[in-house]
Amino acid sequence: MSTNKSAKPSSIVNEELLFSMNSDQVAEAIKASGCAVTAVNVDGVVRLHSASQGIGFQVLWGNAVSEGEYVDLTLNCPLRIEGGILPEGVLADWHRTKRFVRAAQHGDYVVLEMDILAAGGITPNHLAMQMQVWSQMMGQFFQHLRTFTAQTTQTQAVQDAQQAMIAA
Repeated sequence: MSTNKSAKPSSIVNEELLFSMNSDQVAEAIKASGCAVTAVNVDGVVRLHSASQGIGFQVLWGNAVSEGEYVDLTLNCPLRIEGGILPEGVLADWHRTKRFVRAAQHGDYVVLEMDILAAGGITPNHLAMQMQVWSQMMGQFFQHLRTFTAQTTQTQAVQDAQQAMIAA
């Protein structure tokens, strides 16, 4: 059996497990990842809004185990597509190379999402690390869009030049 030498068992043992999450715990985890967070009460439900990489995201609560306590949540970042059209293959290419964050197109929007599940118990540190993964993956997705768009533009220019040479 292999062990992770970088793990610190004493820190894990001393942390209480969370079997559900509330807005205060999630807000603290977001802050621990280096992002500001705003809580807004909407019809008795606390909605959390934050931003990473200069782009806003929100917490969508999942299955409630009691009032204000949830066993899961989804981090959600809707992005409006300028012109309403993504280059063909951009989302498929993202999903081939990334594991934790999914992207889907809904009309003029691409929605980036990541689920966090507390079933079975997680530590507050794990929750904070998941928020950090989310922030990093948001940055990687934005870079993916810029790179993919640049590659698509370059490929199209080469194809156009080849077509012009064939036609001449």
